[in-house]
Amino acid sequence: MADTVREIERKYEADDDTRLPDLAGVDRVATVVEAGTENLDAVYYDTSGGRLAADGITLRRRTGGKDAGWHLKLPVAPGVRDEVRAPLSDTPPAELTALVRSRVLDGELIALVRLRTRRTVRVLQDAAGTPLAEVAEDVVSAHRPDGAVGAGKAGAGPAEAHWREIEVELLGDDGAGLLDEVGRVLAAAGVRPASAASKLERALAETGWGRGGSASPITRQGERDAHGCGKAAGKAKSEAKGKGKMKAKSGAKSKSKGKGKGKGAGKGGKREPTAGDVVLSYAREQVRVIIELDPAVRRDLPDAVHRMRVATRRLRSAFRSYTTVLDRAATRPIGNELQWLAAELGVERDREVLTARLRAGMAEVPGTLRLGPVDARLRIWSERRRVGARDQVLAVLDGPRYLSLLKTLHAFLAEPPLRKAAGRPAPEVVAKAVLKDYRRLAGRVEAALEAPAGQERDEALHGARKAAKRTRYAAEAARPALGGAAKKFAKRTKRVQQLLGDHQDSVVARGTLRELATQAQRAGEGGFTFGLLYGREEALAADRERALPDVWKKASRRKHRAALRP
Repeated sequence: MADTVREIERKYEADDDTRLPDLAGVDRVATVVEAGTENLDAVYYDTSGGRLAADGITLRRRTGGKDAGWHLKLPVAPGVRDEVRAPLSDTPPAELTALVRSRVLDGELIALVRLRTRRTVRVLQDAAGTPLAEVAEDVVSAHRPDGAVGAGKAGAGPAEAHWREIEVELLGDDGAGLLDEVGRVLAAAGVRPASAASKLERALAETGWGRGGSASPITRQGERDAHGCGKAAGKAKSEAKGKGKMKAKSGAKSKSKGKGKGKGAGKGGKREPTAGDVVLSYAREQVRVIIELDPAVRRDLPDAVHRMRVATRRLRSAFRSYTTVLDRAATRPIGNELQWLAAELGVERDREVLTARLRAGMAEVPGTLRLGPVDARLRIWSERRRVGARDQVLAVLDGPRYLSLLKTLHAFLAEPPLRKAAGRPAPEVVAKAVLKDYRRLAGRVEAALEAPAGQERDEALHGARKAAKRTRYAAEAARPALGGAAKKFAKRTKRVQQLLGDHQDSVVARGTLRELATQAQRAGEGGFTFGLLYGREEALAADRERALPDVWKKASRRKHRAALRP
């Protein structure tokens, strides 16, 4: 069974002749206790392309010390990592390899480098003897195992490396100020902040490791976009540039006004982002979120399922909004798989949200009107739907269909299916896409307002809600090109979406309350309280319907759309 430890530390490096200062008296430190010396032997595993290292993740098998075993370190924030531990075994344990599946895909984990460390430990304690932090002085030797990528190759660099480093790790939850103070004292003694984020990073750099196989497609695409989004975008930009030259030849006046700058040139003559740059940057961010949240969902961390689901929806929405930039024939199948994943992730999330809504409503009902075991009835209903939901999510993440989707997303970013418009300046292209989605939203809102009350209007309002969400996401994606205007447009559209979302939640809640009342009646309990809640939800939905015209009027003002046009 894997255990998790939150690691908050600062890393430093020092020359062999640098002496560590006495840290007693620093901040709350009263005494420094010698805790002995350990000999640690660790082998680090990764793909041949270093996909884990590229994302700041380390997987090692370590012997020696008080925590021998397998350690997987996942970054949380600068200087903060979660270390997931598993007992020693000959091969990487399944509970840890599952947590890196979204990065490794079906690649092989191999031994990349071996580190031997002689560690001298000192514990900083306060006046009461409470441990505050641990200072580890490490003398490290690194070498690449036989058979590791790059080992033994001519020009690959030294097979071994040696250095000295210091780690200061908090032993409690409160101590950022202590780390700062210790850091200042160490700096005064000639100790420097570490040049590498981890021992593995330094070991790979100093032993001349070179990637074999393929690195993260997200990283590759990011590097490519820095120079212009790949072959397809390059071709699109060349065509756009050619058209620009033809226009320049036919109009000498326009040439003199431009002072040598093309339409896509920014300050200092630098190229401004193309539509492909903007849309791919947004898409890449959503893929990154999906990949990074995979281990969080597996670990059942708070809000992880919801955030992963939102990322899938944002990416699918971008495919549908920016069809002039991305080839719809290529993105439609990916969108279908993203829709499947969002649905699988949504089962448990929807239950949680609905249960919380019903419990909040129940809490507002006076005790004299809560007739029968209504709380127990709601709890039973919720638990029956919870059982198996998490197992189903894990089965999805471990299944072949999800793995295939991850591969497809990586392939999409490596060779994006860009159309000609991808090479054009971003503002005009993305503004047209946002305004097109807005017109779709406007049509749906108008249809909903005209629909007769009841199921027909409920369905129309739900359709308008989905259109509002798509318009909002399109505006969010356009922010790098349209700036504050897109940000404000997205914010106004979000208000419409939230009002319609609250209405839809009420529709779903009423269906569940009807189901609960029916169950209660069949059990001889009576359904009065559930009927009361039904009436309140019905009144709330009517209130949202009355509020919609005013909210929509504010969001749909012509000046808001005019601000988007370049």
